[in-house]
Amino acid sequence: MNDSAKRPPFGSVLTSHMAVAAYADGKWGAFDLKPVAPISLSPAAHVLHYASTCFEGFKAFRQPDDRIKIFRMDMHIRRMQQSARQLILPEPETEQLAAMVRAVINRCQDEVPKAPGALYLRPLLFGTMANIGAASIPSSSASLIVLASPVWDYFAGGMKPLRIVVDDQNTRCAAHLGVVKTGGNYAAAMAPTRDAKAKYQADQVLFCPGGEVQETGASNVLLIREGEILTRGLDLTFLHGVTRDSLLILAAENGYQVTQRVFNVADMLAWVKKGEAALSGTAAILAGVGTLIHRGVEHKVGSGDVGPLTRALRTRLVEIHQGLAPDRHGWLQDT
Repeated sequence: MNDSAKRPPFGSVLTSHMAVAAYADGKWGAFDLKPVAPISLSPAAHVLHYASTCFEGFKAFRQPDDRIKIFRMDMHIRRMQQSARQLILPEPETEQLAAMVRAVINRCQDEVPKAPGALYLRPLLFGTMANIGAASIPSSSASLIVLASPVWDYFAGGMKPLRIVVDDQNTRCAAHLGVVKTGGNYAAAMAPTRDAKAKYQADQVLFCPGGEVQETGASNVLLIREGEILTRGLDLTFLHGVTRDSLLILAAENGYQVTQRVFNVADMLAWVKKGEAALSGTAAILAGVGTLIHRGVEHKVGSGDVGPLTRALRTRLVEIHQGLAPDRHGWLQDT
């Protein structure tokens, strides 16, 4: 597709094949590589009643020499294993999950877009035990599926500043599950986000329970100004983004003082009078915020446009993704 306006939305197209493995009798079986198709699932499956599920999201990038490299798969696998432990799901084995990801990429390598596109990888783990009375019992069986989706330039029409509603009353999810990448957390953010879009034409909601800044429904928050970045310190209340981690490492190498601590809405509103704010995540990488809306009042972030520091930091990571800058950390892994 040459016309970016005709390209499908992020994640709406799947590659031809997926990898599937099952857990039963206390162990994982060998995985199969098969065409993407509907799956068979008991209506009494644990996941359908008790939300025993988690997933991951990361990308593989076609390099200038046409090889395909996976970005920080090892860290994503560790995060999925952590999610599984928190949900008391069978923990995916590192080597098997990595092999499943590579098998899908190698089978579908002709479907991987060239830069600035990528292949989005989505491992999915869910409980399959058929028992509607198992509200307090972990699932003894599970399925692990690796899907892939070709995605194109997230900002094909140019980066636009985001409008963010600051909600200092509600939480995104249960505090101890913020660190888990589970579907229920995203479902919990949908209604507030829908309402914010309808009332304020906002793009996302930034959850700040008790006035403490946490994250939006799908992204971590970075406050940026010349030589300094402020972001929430790691705890169980929000997802520990791999993109966030990568950006902070690059920023520190570029001379930024990176501070990770608890900060409140007042701190943030004071910062953005002259500084920048941005959201980090796998899909957009780093997206600039132009307006924060707090209790119905709009606060312009810096100039109101995507800031130059945000643009520069995003470009630095994108160039590593695409093989245009040295990968000094070994983040790009072979397929």
